[in-house]
Amino acid sequence: MLEFVEYAAKQQHKATVIWLHGLGDSGNGFLPIAPELGLPDELGVRFVFPHAPIQPVTVNGGMEMRAWYDIKSMDLENRADESGVRESAALVTNLIEKEIAAGIPADKIILAGFSQGGVISLHLAPRLPFQVAGVMALSTYMCAPQKLADEAHQNTLNIFMAHGSHDPVVPMSAGKTAYDALVHQGYDVSWQDYPMEHQVCLEELKAIRAWLISRLS
Repeated sequence: MLEFVEYAAKQQHKATVIWLHGLGDSGNGFLPIAPELGLPDELGVRFVFPHAPIQPVTVNGGMEMRAWYDIKSMDLENRADESGVRESAALVTNLIEKEIAAGIPADKIILAGFSQGGVISLHLAPRLPFQVAGVMALSTYMCAPQKLADEAHQNTLNIFMAHGSHDPVVPMSAGKTAYDALVHQGYDVSWQDYPMEHQVCLEELKAIRAWLISRLS
């Protein structure tokens, strides 16, 4: 099982947001955002911020760090190591199943991710045997989009995508390519971009808050 940090629900636990961090970060990186969102207490939202496994990353000279998968090339077509993506997706599936076993329905679970974490979220949610409340994919791209149609188990899925127009790490064009692939698959995808780099901004957090309330109310 993945280790994680959490932000507990203010009232009875009714819904869960599982939020995956980016390369080299940890669950602690996004933990401070949970109280900043100021979600209504009565929604009973618990935030879970898993820590990615520590592994060598090829493009960083083999240095070991928290990563959801290896990056062997900065070329976006080959950036995500598919086997590593699938391994991490299986670990996150275990977390989701643990929430369901604790009494949280799948349709009250949000799968969120930033950068590498977003790659895992976009890969996993359509392939789950049950439908989650939605996916939040921030400053990210897709792994093996050409396999989505054959591997998807979900015909409908609500997806919130956001990206920085000046992102030097994951170009916004890569996010748009993922958006187009998801729309082509028939999913309900919203897109928003902001004049920022590889980060999260205040206006984006306001949009995230509104979307989470709409999906979990």
